[in-house]
Amino acid sequence: MKNQTHVFSPKIFSPSIQGLVTVLYYILFFAIGLTFGIIITFHSKNFSFNLQLTQFSLSTSSYPPSLPSPLSSSSSLSSRSSANKTLKSRVGLRDFVRPPRLMHDMSDDELLWRASMTPNRKEFPGPRQTSKIAFMFLIKQTVSFAPLWEKFFRGNEGRYSIYVHSDPSYNQSETESSMFRDRRIPSKVVEWGNANMIEAERRLLANALLDFSNQRFVLLSESCIPLYNFSTLYSYLMNSSENFVEAYDLNSPVGRGRYSQEMYPTIKLNEWRKGSQWFQIDRQLAIQVISDTTYITMFQKYCKGLCYSDEHYLPTLVSTKYWKKNSNRTLTWVDWSRGGPHPSRYSDTDATEEFLQKMRTEKQCKYNGNVTNVCYMFARKFLPSALDKLLILAPKVMHIKT
Repeated sequence: MKNQTHVFSPKIFSPSIQGLVTVLYYILFFAIGLTFGIIITFHSKNFSFNLQLTQFSLSTSSYPPSLPSPLSSSSSLSSRSSANKTLKSRVGLRDFVRPPRLMHDMSDDELLWRASMTPNRKEFPGPRQTSKIAFMFLIKQTVSFAPLWEKFFRGNEGRYSIYVHSDPSYNQSETESSMFRDRRIPSKVVEWGNANMIEAERRLLANALLDFSNQRFVLLSESCIPLYNFSTLYSYLMNSSENFVEAYDLNSPVGRGRYSQEMYPTIKLNEWRKGSQWFQIDRQLAIQVISDTTYITMFQKYCKGLCYSDEHYLPTLVSTKYWKKNSNRTLTWVDWSRGGPHPSRYSDTDATEEFLQKMRTEKQCKYNGNVTNVCYMFARKFLPSALDKLLILAPKVMHIKT
């Protein structure tokens, strides 16, 4: 029919076109949703930021700063007090420089190793310590002239240290002076002329070296006495540029005759020396002595019997390796003029003003390159019977206050 009207119907689209329309519909829906989500997110973040900014502005400009509460002030004071206590209780180098107790449990090897450590920096990073003299008594039982030594030391605390090496079997007496009784170190048996004598000397040195303030080291026996007061001795040692170790070459049966060929080539015959056992040395040499493992081994192996290692070990070691700073004399007066294996002994009848003055001034020597008649600071061998006479003479002759 001419007037027939055409009506639209989806059926006229093919299946493929219908699927494409569906895909486009989903894409359009997804895009609209994504855009809407981005807009909402942006506005919410902007609102949150503006709110925080407003709050910050109000807190900083609208209100005055709050005052600390009493509780917070108390807490602050407590913290500062705690900090001050921490500073006051600071350990620093205190435990390192503090010497250990004398009666420690270190073996000889441990002791010698510990004592051989020395700082390479000369300046101590802290309050300057007073230099001290270490008085090392190598004795059998007690210090025979303890009352005289007590007067000698009195009033000079802080400028000396005392170390006592006695026979380990000795049962300490309660009546003995505490100045010496409480200064004993872990000791071992010592036999006259044996190598364990020089082992005891090194043991004394090592214990004294544990105190960094000890700068001079003096070896004494129970029969030694002081010839001058403490101030004179302190000045004499501290101002000296040298060590005092006697060493000489003696071509006789009691000199070179004691040398053992088994020591060669470590120690040669022309290096063998003899001298007094009683030395006075500085800290640098003391460290070298206790650090030695070569010469001490030779003496322990080959210097036995009539060799008398104490008369040869230190003189040989020092004259061979450390001669430049040595004065080649001892500060301990002794008389060998009568001959024999022991020096002369002196009783109360010998303890006179004239005899003591003779010991003090009769000889001339060099001190720091200058000639002087003050050559001896100590003397031996006095018997205990001389004590009372010496106590009477001490103020007048030695200028030791009583």
